[in-house]
Amino acid sequence: MTAVSSAKRPRVRFAPSPTGFLHVGGARTALFNWLYAKKYDGEFLLRIEDTDRQRSTDESTRAIFEGMEWLGLTWDEEVVYQGANVARHYADAHRLLESGAAYRDFTPQAELERLRAEAEARGDAFKFDRSLADLSDAELAQRLANHEPYAIRFRVPEGTTEWPDLVHGRIAFPNKDIEDFIILRSDGTPVYNMAVVSDDIAMGITLVMRGDDHISNTPKQILLYRALGADVPQFGHVPMIHGTDGKKLSKRHGATAVGDYQHQGLLPQAMLNFLALLGWSPGDDTEVMTVPQLIERFSVHGLHAKAAVFDTKKLEWMNGQHLAQIPVAELAAIMAPLVERAGLSTVADLEARHEWFCGVLELLRIRARLTDEIVQQAKPFFVESVEYDPEAVSKQWRDAAATSDILDATRERLASLEAWEPAAMEEGLRKLAEERGISGGKIFQPLRVALTGLTVSPGIFDVLRYVGRDRSLARIAEAVAYLRQST
Repeated sequence: MTAVSSAKRPRVRFAPSPTGFLHVGGARTALFNWLYAKKYDGEFLLRIEDTDRQRSTDESTRAIFEGMEWLGLTWDEEVVYQGANVARHYADAHRLLESGAAYRDFTPQAELERLRAEAEARGDAFKFDRSLADLSDAELAQRLANHEPYAIRFRVPEGTTEWPDLVHGRIAFPNKDIEDFIILRSDGTPVYNMAVVSDDIAMGITLVMRGDDHISNTPKQILLYRALGADVPQFGHVPMIHGTDGKKLSKRHGATAVGDYQHQGLLPQAMLNFLALLGWSPGDDTEVMTVPQLIERFSVHGLHAKAAVFDTKKLEWMNGQHLAQIPVAELAAIMAPLVERAGLSTVADLEARHEWFCGVLELLRIRARLTDEIVQQAKPFFVESVEYDPEAVSKQWRDAAATSDILDATRERLASLEAWEPAAMEEGLRKLAEERGISGGKIFQPLRVALTGLTVSPGIFDVLRYVGRDRSLARIAEAVAYLRQST
């Protein structure tokens, strides 16, 4: 591993192509760069690589912005659009041409395709032969005078190109295995490697951290940096993300876009925590971390070289941990719009009943993994009447006559209480059970169905407290009427 240089303030970047939504793999790469910048007092930049005009869309660009903003991965300077820098890319390619580090290639596309097909027929990998582009000064002048189209190819020198990768250690490529690659097409547009290097130099990038599917691009880019007389940044190539079946993460594994998870009941801080652990470890068994803790503990020494596994169940577990741990007032601010969207209340009403709402959330969040589950579990605390789950009725209200009698006695005992507090409720109902010679469960379980319509809920006395006296007594009366009507 290479130590972080203190000579320059770190400048890192995330450079997605706007040809689709923000993928979880891209979000993870952005996160690692963002954590690095935060940890080492650096700057995190965003570049939209929109030079592919046919596939780049404004919709995809917006999706990238929205996904990063939801995650809180804010960038430090104005967004750079690669397509706006084509003139510089062109100029840099011609600088290499003038220095002799690159040359013109007039070879027609049809000829290149024929040579490639012949190589494939022989079972060989096609590699451009520099001699194809050799022209005398007179031939070159004539072709330029005729305005014949040409590409510009980089002249790969002899030797080996290597670098100390922050993740993989030393990586080396024999230059003989790298063909003289095109840096400017015959239509004057730059290829990926040329545009990236030109932009990274202009942006002062000191570390390029990206997926390890880019490793094969790195030797070409290092050669371009050197030929342009620029400092070569550090490189770190993080592992790919696989599904639980060990194959590269794709739509067959479920949602792969960050925006999908944003609308599936996940907290952004939980998503960040989960993504951080895909290819990085804090050095111990700690898994649940806040964003400040991630920044504090982040180190390139914790980056892994092996592929990471995206496990949706682990993500939901992680979300549940964050739901349980964040300050309840912060959770209330997140949940209020969701409760309003579900038609259960309004944000204004919840703000007016803030203490009550926080109390309800304290009951529910320990039983939920997703914010959507909290909304579902919150329904009994808001609606006037509950719907009875058929399984709950068959299990807890099997003997309708006996159950209605118990619930009627329960309502009377609760109505007689002076204080609507859990301790008084429990004392009163346990005493009722003792008087009737039955266990407390014979009262509590039918009562739970009457109050919530379900067999599972927070503690029954907490439910009574937060549903409230009048609404609780009314629901028990409704249950009694329902049971007596069914007998």
